[in-house]
Amino acid sequence: MRNRLFWKIGLLYLILLLLVLAAVDLYIARALKQEFLNAAFAQLDSLSRLALDGRSGLFGEADRQNWAEQFGSAGIRVTLIAADGKVVADSTADPASMENHLARPEVKEAFQSGSARAVRKSPTLRRDFVYLASRYESQNGSPMVLRLSFQLYDLRETLRDFRSRLWIFSLVMLALAGGASLLFFRGFTVRIRRLNEFSRRVAEGDFRPLAIDHRKDELADLAGTLNQTAQKLDHSIRVLTEERNRLSAVIASMEEGVAVIGADQRIVYCNSAFREAAGVRNLSCQGRPVMELVRHSDLLGFIQGSLNRGETIRGEVIVGSIQTRSFAVTSAPIRSDGTATGAVMVLHDITEIKRLERARRDFIANISHEYKTPLTAIQGFAETLLGGALEDAKNRRRFLEIIRDHALRLGRLTEDLLKLAQIEARQLPGDSREVRVEEIVEPCMEISRIEAERKGISLNAEYAADLPLLRGDVRSFREILQNLLDNALRYSARGGAVRVKAAVEGSEMVFSVSDTGIGIPKADQDRIFERFYRSDAARSRESGGTGLGLSIVKHLVQTHGGRVRVESEVGRGSVFYVRLPLGRK
Repeated sequence: MRNRLFWKIGLLYLILLLLVLAAVDLYIARALKQEFLNAAFAQLDSLSRLALDGRSGLFGEADRQNWAEQFGSAGIRVTLIAADGKVVADSTADPASMENHLARPEVKEAFQSGSARAVRKSPTLRRDFVYLASRYESQNGSPMVLRLSFQLYDLRETLRDFRSRLWIFSLVMLALAGGASLLFFRGFTVRIRRLNEFSRRVAEGDFRPLAIDHRKDELADLAGTLNQTAQKLDHSIRVLTEERNRLSAVIASMEEGVAVIGADQRIVYCNSAFREAAGVRNLSCQGRPVMELVRHSDLLGFIQGSLNRGETIRGEVIVGSIQTRSFAVTSAPIRSDGTATGAVMVLHDITEIKRLERARRDFIANISHEYKTPLTAIQGFAETLLGGALEDAKNRRRFLEIIRDHALRLGRLTEDLLKLAQIEARQLPGDSREVRVEEIVEPCMEISRIEAERKGISLNAEYAADLPLLRGDVRSFREILQNLLDNALRYSARGGAVRVKAAVEGSEMVFSVSDTGIGIPKADQDRIFERFYRSDAARSRESGGTGLGLSIVKHLVQTHGGRVRVESEVGRGSVFYVRLPLGRK
């Protein structure tokens, strides 16, 4: 039923009303019966006194039956009982046919105390009677009992009629009251249903207010209070949602990996950086056990330490086997009432920092090594000359030439280092303009032809005359190509070949420099563009190389938005490819 509250209250009131009516019926029935009996006994008592005082026929033995019949003609039964219990006169029955009454309770009590009352069923007439018995003395002095009684038929009829009218009236009033209550409670329950529907909407996130209730009662006050509560709740949820969205956006955009772990060691939240660090980029981590996603024992140790000991733990870990990554880890507990209820782990990727630190150490070691050899040679031969070799006309010129060569090497090394520093700081002077391919290739070919002819190496350039223009610094383009040609000639044996090609592929200009030299091992091909890295260090130093040429090439190409790579096979030569974008502004 829709009006469940109405039916519950109505059923309760119906039960209470029926109980009250039953109690009233029982009480009134008993009260009326008692009143009726009291009136009956009073009437019988008056008649008994009248009979005893009148002395007309009651004391004479011959007139007792006539007197009893006359006295009982008013509807009262009259019975005279002798001391031995024998009925000597009765207004209703033949005394001779009646049994001995000495054992009747009212008769027995009347003989003993003088008077008695009783309400019981008559054994003679089989009906309920009211009895009043009084003792008196006959003419011969023997005690007798005058018993007056009348039937309770009228009392029962009166009570039955009264109770019928009482119940009919009560049921009519109940029907009227129930109808009025139904109309009242229908409106009442409609209002309660509106409040219930509003509460349900608020629970589902719909905070539209209730229509204003103009009734001045408690439900109207409750509706107003619920409207205010919903308004404040809506405002609070909006503020919390905005803060959560801002926080989620900040955490999601962080380069650091962030994860929130609950006390049950399940992940509550993690951003994409953490998933990437854990190697589960395409999986959802929310609600998963942390051991299912994080397989690194040190990371698990940090989390368990924060959860179990409530301490903030910091450290560094290296993850990965093929491509390792370094992370600075901070694991801090989340406290509530002084106890750790979770932990927050932050992974800061320091792989690049570690790489730069390693590159700085390698750079310092390499440059120290590169400078040490020529400086030692210059110092040694200078001391030799100062020690007396200046007078040696045969060797002094050779010593001075060695000092000069090492000084030139130091100069080239210093010049390359300065040039590399300027490129990295984007401070290399240059003039960006549209450049034809022949403006880049031909000057480099002219410079390289002398070395190629000296070593007997074939040097050729192939490119179409109608190639599109490149935009950039022509000196930087020439520096790129010249370094590649110098490397190709340096590591090619006599009788070898070096070839330069230029062609357009898509939106890029591709320069390639191929040689038939010693080639580069596969393991070294990813590192040859690093500073001072040499695949064949001894031969590179003998040929005067600084180990910075390819590093300069890489940085110049990247400055112009391009890419450089190498394909090489040991003993069969190498091919360097430089890709530069066309139309660069």
